[in-house]
Amino acid sequence: MTDTHVRQTGERSLKRLECTGLATRHQREFVKELQRRVVEAGEPFAIVQADTPHEIFHVMDIPIVTNQWWASYIAAKQLSPYYFEVMEKEGFPDSSCRYCSLGLACTLDNDPARAPWGGLPKPTVLVARLTCDCIQRVFSLWADALGSRFFPLEAPGWEHKDARWFERGAEHWDEVYTARRIDLLVEEMKALIRFLEAETGRTFDDGKLLDLMHSINEQEELLAEAARLATRTRPCPVGIAEQMPNAMIPQWHRGEPWAIEHARLFRDEVQARVDAGVSIAKNEKLRLMWIGAGLWHDPGFYDALEARLGAVFVWSMYLPFTGAKYIRYNLDDPLRALASRICGMNEVLHLPPWMNEWMVAEAKACGIDAAVILQPETNRLSVSGTRLTKLALERAGVPVYELSADMVDATDWSHEAMVEDVERFLRERCPAAR
Repeated sequence: MTDTHVRQTGERSLKRLECTGLATRHQREFVKELQRRVVEAGEPFAIVQADTPHEIFHVMDIPIVTNQWWASYIAAKQLSPYYFEVMEKEGFPDSSCRYCSLGLACTLDNDPARAPWGGLPKPTVLVARLTCDCIQRVFSLWADALGSRFFPLEAPGWEHKDARWFERGAEHWDEVYTARRIDLLVEEMKALIRFLEAETGRTFDDGKLLDLMHSINEQEELLAEAARLATRTRPCPVGIAEQMPNAMIPQWHRGEPWAIEHARLFRDEVQARVDAGVSIAKNEKLRLMWIGAGLWHDPGFYDALEARLGAVFVWSMYLPFTGAKYIRYNLDDPLRALASRICGMNEVLHLPPWMNEWMVAEAKACGIDAAVILQPETNRLSVSGTRLTKLALERAGVPVYELSADMVDATDWSHEAMVEDVERFLRERCPAAR
């Protein structure tokens, strides 16, 4: 990013699907109900990372807030520059991981009038896998600030390298994700269950978990079908700015009746657009791949090149990941199947050979002309495999633009300048853009 890129707020993305409004409204209602249950009724709740066993909490009827969703919401409200100033005043280095620590910054500010929904109430527990060096420190400090407890889960090294995990993981998960790693997480999840039962007085039911796992499969199969329709149809019927909420908001509630029904509504709406030949760009010329977390402070960035170049972001990890990683068959031992879903979740998205092999396969299947890789300097895990993924994509004939920006920190972001940079790259590297 050049020195001419001055701070500028992001732009809203275009909303074309009825489902998108339904998803966001449901999440708003969920937050209101969460506040009623936790603040007014004194029920337990948890703050968790995205790659933790949410299903345990769903079985025990303990509501959760996902740290990544909370950070994305704060960023969408254009509050991240202020909160990171708070962290620096508190003595934290400006190199701190922005994505993981934004929720902590909001808590440290301790200003209900400024925070979305007045901030998060005190949780019963915070849960995270130790996937990078910052996690333990951030969550320990956050738990202290909230007067709660941090329950860490290990993220051991993964010796077995099945680069085609996305083809075999649903059926052969014990082999793909390595039995020893699965067994370790099972024991840690049992310890978490014991902790929650002791703290909340609620009980965990194995039968309910099995039913939930079957319900999740139904949901993910619907989303996987929506992914194939959305990402592989020419012209593209729905871009990633609407794929993301319609995939991820149901994921935070996965297996619930609402989530299954929403996945079906989304699939049906995408199918209807495909059948009608509806395109999000009047003249689709370029099909783009977005690699990395969402640009939560500026979702309008994804729509900006449609009119200029006929360039459409047709792919991001969120919707295709539903079928590739969440579906689990062979449910004789649902707790082990759940552990196989969770262990490796971050690794397959961010580390070679899993990340680059999947991205190249998806680029070929979706007819991708060029890719944009988000390079957040302060998020070590998010950039761990991006250079090798870039090389793999370029070997496959897909030019790649490295966008130096953060998914939640808009401090040095300029919407117009970055759109111009990507446009210039596409005109230089893609004949169809000239």
